[in-house]
Amino acid sequence: MSGEQQERLSKLGVQPADAPAPAPAAARTTKRPSKAQQTFQRGLTALAQYIAREGESSVKRTHREKVVIDRQEHDLALGIWYSNQKQRRDKLTAEQLDALRKLDVRWA
Repeated sequence: MSGEQQERLSKLGVQPADAPAPAPAAARTTKRPSKAQQTFQRGLTALAQYIAREGESSVKRTHREKVVIDRQEHDLALGIWYSNQKQRRDKLTAEQLDALRKLDVRWA
């Protein structure tokens, strides 16, 4: 409101309300991983399972792996995931590369 409007209302006996207290800041919830991070983690879990069973970390491109995560079964195209990680390794984070190194992935 303009100053003139406020003055007119004051003459009529209308008083401005106190400014409302600011709303409390919403409690921050734990940040959920992005979809890309979730996909990477699923692939990493499947790769770990594959390595434990097969004893090697190289995966054929056509290989599919069934893995249970959070009581849900996923049928992952592990070979494609592995190939994509290898091709895009320069875009992986340090944490992602470190996770792959822990599984003895040679190119990581």
